[in-house]
Amino acid sequence: MVVKGLKKKVAAKGKKAALKFTLDCQQPADDNIIEAKDFEKFLTSRIKVEGKTGNLGDKISISREKSKIHVTAEAPFSKRYLKYLGKKYLKSQQLRDFLRIVAPTKTSYELRYFNINEDKDDEE
Repeated sequence: MVVKGLKKKVAAKGKKAALKFTLDCQQPADDNIIEAKDFEKFLTSRIKVEGKTGNLGDKISISREKSKIHVTAEAPFSKRYLKYLGKKYLKSQQLRDFLRIVAPTKTSYELRYFNINEDKDDEE
């Protein structure tokens, strides 16, 4: 039964929220293990928009500032996808055994070394 005069709520169409993520490559870049510009190039070529790679357009922008990579994207974009691509990059560079991707804050990832020395400290 439909009640007359009752209107459905319509969401106001405004500007989509821009999501900003940061990938910090400080530690490995200082040791000359990876190049931030190569990682940026990898992300630019591999990020998919609407199921197609190399289709960034206006929806996603990638910028680099020294050893930090900033990714700005429109709403349907996952932070987890950046981690997936980061792992894929490390695997292609054969660094996956030495580096890992950690999320220190809600909007950023950081490349860190595995802590191998912790085991030795625990034994003493």
